[in-house]
Amino acid sequence: MHFTPRVFSGIKPSGDLHLGNYLGAIRRFVPLQETHETIYCVVDMHAITVWQDPEDLKRWTYEIAAAYIAAGVDPAKSIIFNQSQVVEHAELSWIFNCVARMGWMARMTQFKDKAGENSEAVSLGLFAYPSLMAADILLYKATAVPVGDDQKQHLELTRDIAKKFNHDFKKQIKSLGHKGDFFPITDTLATGPAMRVKSLKDGAKKMSKSDASDLSTIYMMDDADLIAKKIKRATTDADALPSEAEGLVGRNEAENLVGIYSALSNRSVEDVLSEFGGQGWGVFKPALADLSVARLSPIAEEMKRLVADRGEMDRILRDGAERARAIAQPIMADVRQIVGFVR
Repeated sequence: MHFTPRVFSGIKPSGDLHLGNYLGAIRRFVPLQETHETIYCVVDMHAITVWQDPEDLKRWTYEIAAAYIAAGVDPAKSIIFNQSQVVEHAELSWIFNCVARMGWMARMTQFKDKAGENSEAVSLGLFAYPSLMAADILLYKATAVPVGDDQKQHLELTRDIAKKFNHDFKKQIKSLGHKGDFFPITDTLATGPAMRVKSLKDGAKKMSKSDASDLSTIYMMDDADLIAKKIKRATTDADALPSEAEGLVGRNEAENLVGIYSALSNRSVEDVLSEFGGQGWGVFKPALADLSVARLSPIAEEMKRLVADRGEMDRILRDGAERARAIAQPIMADVRQIVGFVR
């Protein structure tokens, strides 16, 4: 069965966006809008699986939508919206709760990591999070999803739910005139190696909004002076930069900073080291600071401009939600018929 090549992806508004979010996800969204039908969501319903201050949730929702646009996602080419504006996400998620099995959910490693030893006290929403993720994707019959390593297990669950739904309701799907499966078996989308940005203070740890040091994380709304300050104060070792990538093995901080330079300059690590190999941090850090400011400051300034214009942001999100519903509503109408709901 043929489906429109369609990409769905989203970011959860549960904290200030940082460089890792940009290099690992947002920047990779931009070229896809030239080759696919692209739907980029701010997944605010996922955010409330753990407590969020309502005012912070609103602010982060606007910031993520603004980051999409500032990074180059065109609202005229892509659909940009926040998840809670399209109620079909919740409706399909409930149906998928009744298709998925408890054992499938219990095996999700992210739930185990987030719940820790206190699994009895976390929300039911956190446990059922992957079912909502499956609904996000399949509500639009997305054929591909750009996902990081930490989300691959959830995409496998999405595929399992689609297969079980297609199998359980095969007769009803056929009666609607479908010759094959109703939901596609969504694939991961390879967009090249993703940059896994590490803390500027500890190269063994992921860059995170929860880091104890304010200097460990570059936020997407940081101004030029603060970006440069954080780069120049980043932890390094005493050795000069190697001339080949093999020389970065075991040097976490060096590998991280060279990787950031590589990603921001769109050059290979080998190419970067061919320029800076043998030189010290007194040369490399200022160069990385200048590059980071040149690449990130324009995005930060555009984000600030957009966030300040709530009327324009509300218009973009409402328009995106209307376009998303135009795709979702007929698919949901078929789902209701398939499962036997009387309308």
